[in-house]
Amino acid sequence: MAKRIIRGIDEFKSLVGETLGTSDWIEVTQERIDAFAAGTGDHQWIHCDPERAVRESPYGVPIAHGFLTLSLGPALAQQVFAIEGVRMAINYGVNRVRFPNAVKVGARVRISVDLVGTKDFDGGVQATFQQSFEIDGQEQPACVAETVAR
Repeated sequence: MAKRIIRGIDEFKSLVGETLGTSDWIEVTQERIDAFAAGTGDHQWIHCDPERAVRESPYGVPIAHGFLTLSLGPALAQQVFAIEGVRMAINYGVNRVRFPNAVKVGARVRISVDLVGTKDFDGGVQATFQQSFEIDGQEQPACVAETVAR
C-alpha cells in the first residue's frame, strides 16, 4: 500500500474527518507473541503455551496480547501516512481503547487510520486519530483505539 504524503500541517489539518489510509497486512506469529511476552513479562498461557491453548482456550490456539496489537499502531501508521515539514512527532496518549476480537496466532492484521481532530498548542499541533486494527477475514476488528499524537 502506498504511503500518503501530506504536504505540511495546513494540509494535515484540512483532512480532519477523513480516513488517511490503510496499512499493509502483517502476520502475528508465535515468535512475535513470545517476544512481546519477553519484553513485558506477560507470559499468560493463553498467549505463550500453544499446547495448553489448543486444549483449554476457547480459541483453540494461542492469541496475541491485546496490548501487542495496540503496540503495532505506530509502525503500521508509518506505512499509512507521513507529513512533510514536521520536525518530529510523539505519541501523547490514548483516550479510549477496546479489544473486541482476539487475534489468533497466524492471523494477519492491518490498521486503518482516521484523523478525528486537531488542536493547536504552544509549540505544535495535537492530533486525535481513530485507529481500527482489522483482522484478515474477520468483520469485527481486533482493536479500536482513539490515540493522540503531538
